[in-house]
Amino acid sequence: MVSNKKQKIMAEVKRTKGVIAILTGGGDVPGLNPAIRAVTIRANREGFKVIGLRRGWAGITELIRDNKADNSNCYQILTDDEVNKAGRTGGTFLHTSRTRPSHMTKSNVPEHLRDTYNAEINDLTPEVIKNLDWLGVDFLIPIGGDDTLSYGVHLYKKGVKVVAIPKTMDNDVPGTDYCIGFSTCVTRTIQMTNSLRTSAGSHERLLVLEVFGRYAGFTAMLPTMAGAANRCVIPEYEFDIDQLTQLLVEDRNHNPSKYSIVLISEGAMFKGGQMIFAGQEKDAYGHAKLGGIGDLVSDQLKELSAKYNGGKTINTITQKLGYMVRGGDPDALDSIVPMAYGNLALDLILKGLHGRIVVLKNGRYDNVPIDVVTSSKKVVKVSEHYNTERLRPYYHSFEMKPFLLMASDN
Repeated sequence: MVSNKKQKIMAEVKRTKGVIAILTGGGDVPGLNPAIRAVTIRANREGFKVIGLRRGWAGITELIRDNKADNSNCYQILTDDEVNKAGRTGGTFLHTSRTRPSHMTKSNVPEHLRDTYNAEINDLTPEVIKNLDWLGVDFLIPIGGDDTLSYGVHLYKKGVKVVAIPKTMDNDVPGTDYCIGFSTCVTRTIQMTNSLRTSAGSHERLLVLEVFGRYAGFTAMLPTMAGAANRCVIPEYEFDIDQLTQLLVEDRNHNPSKYSIVLISEGAMFKGGQMIFAGQEKDAYGHAKLGGIGDLVSDQLKELSAKYNGGKTINTITQKLGYMVRGGDPDALDSIVPMAYGNLALDLILKGLHGRIVVLKNGRYDNVPIDVVTSSKKVVKVSEHYNTERLRPYYHSFEMKPFLLMASDN
């Protein structure tokens, strides 16, 4: 049965313009399924076949080049009916992983390749390229953040025809003002902060909310600018806990409901300190899981609060928003932008162009060379956007700024 399926696929490929493979890697965000839907429906209409590579880079790495093998866990053929069902939902029905084929540990090498790749760290890129060829893939569309797309750049330099789509709720992929998932993250952060403020007000407390943002503070900055919080601390600027405490106590005491709110990026650091990690284990890209900065800030705010509140301690409420802002259905922007990005990717493929990443720049859709992903960094420009004396965004010079104000490259 599997052999017949493979033969049918290859027979269909010969009658089409070619094969497009699509995958989603890294963290899940709302908007991935709409992007997959947009690519698939347009590609099928234009005469291509679309293969969904399952579990990010893991599926194409683990594939067995044998007609008798069951590779259903590695890829699937995408149809209009299938993507239409998933297109309105969050997450990714193709699933995802943080696999990095160019730096695979010995224990993670697929069993059928362990005789060939038995070093402590292995580059399985030759196998990935052979597997893409075996599937007849002409164009590859990875959807991901800078980690996932950095391997896409690596494949492009090896000769694979890659057209990338940026995704990450941190909004920190270089070259674009917008990454899929960011709007829903900001929307949910504002909604949840507004919900939690009733508890903070009822108990006259300081509310500390930890949000995503390993190296870039956009997910803390935009909700604060929108009025969700009084202050925010971000990875780009090491903050002084005494300064933060004094500001929050002043905010609280000027508020008739006697509470104040601070958003803490997960990658934020105390002055002279370092990032707070949840454990020692690292992912395939060398990142240890962050977590705990919100709890530490909360404890120290409570301890220091009496110093700025006439000797009276102020209690705190702490909440890590985490996966609550990345689960569920996409908002309007994360339904519309992925649709446009998917069609932009097909426009490039129809022109025979590759080695590009589709982007939004200054309110307009465009594309730029894919190597922008690895040749630059996208973070908050502190001198322009972050007021280090008030620990919050600046509110000036909005004229001719990008749609999301501080989300453009520096």
